[in-house]
Amino acid sequence: MPSPARIDTPPAPAPEADDSPPAQDGWPGGLPALRAELDRIDDRLHALLKQRARVVEHVATSGKPGAFRPGREASIVRRLLRRHDGALPPQALVRIWRELLAGTIAMQGPFIVAVCEVDAGAGFTQAAREHFGALTPLHVHRSPAQVMAAVSGGSAAVGVLPYPTETETPRDAWWTALLHNDEPRIHVVARLPFWTPRAEGAPNVQSLVIAVIAPDPSGRDRSLFGLELDRDVSRARLTQALIAAGLPPSSVILRRDDGAPVAHALVEVDGYVADDDPRLARISAVLHQPIVVGAYAVPEDGGAT
Repeated sequence: MPSPARIDTPPAPAPEADDSPPAQDGWPGGLPALRAELDRIDDRLHALLKQRARVVEHVATSGKPGAFRPGREASIVRRLLRRHDGALPPQALVRIWRELLAGTIAMQGPFIVAVCEVDAGAGFTQAAREHFGALTPLHVHRSPAQVMAAVSGGSAAVGVLPYPTETETPRDAWWTALLHNDEPRIHVVARLPFWTPRAEGAPNVQSLVIAVIAPDPSGRDRSLFGLELDRDVSRARLTQALIAAGLPPSSVILRRDDGAPVAHALVEVDGYVADDDPRLARISAVLHQPIVVGAYAVPEDGGAT
């Protein structure tokens, strides 16, 4: 009787040859050793991230008023940029830490961003996503009033609004509502984008972030305050009054809306200006005490001059 056909076990495949070129810097072991070293670094990074999260948990129970500190966030990123060198692009460092900071905020409670989207290319939504992280919930609205209502009512922690211009309609001049000093008081607390060099395809819109918190200084800031003026006060007279008070403006938006009994001005100055800054009381040509609208960390320009 013929013996059954033998079924041979197929030979084990030969180890895949590493056909990569040898390391040019003489790293012992070549590419496999380099990959192993990257794995070890990733493990250490992950361990440090977990350690950082444990510290954040302690911060969250320390009794501090809130998780969102835009000035503190800006100072962290600036410090890292100052010490950064090597081939990793600085904008990558900014992106990594923006996501890390977003995760830190999410650990401490719900955080929703209300966005006023008036750009056909959804630029404001993209700018908010860039700054507040890929996983942070965004609620998109079509008017500044809707965003301000969401922030005031507590359904959103922050709002992203178009940067004011002198040509916007009265409906879109959202900053004039902040001059009423209503409660809860809303402040401007940040400006987007924080990293101003724009990659191809990145949103080019300019926006301000509002929240029901006071702005916290970052060490390099600009402040905004609003004024009520007689309608016949000129831009030149206002500028002279600001300079005389020790608050030379970097920009002034002056509005004389039809039917309004007074003119309104939004003034931007270098530095951090608080409500009790004595220079505010020295501004002549105003009808009432100026209202500090807020402040923001000066965006980073990537070292451009």
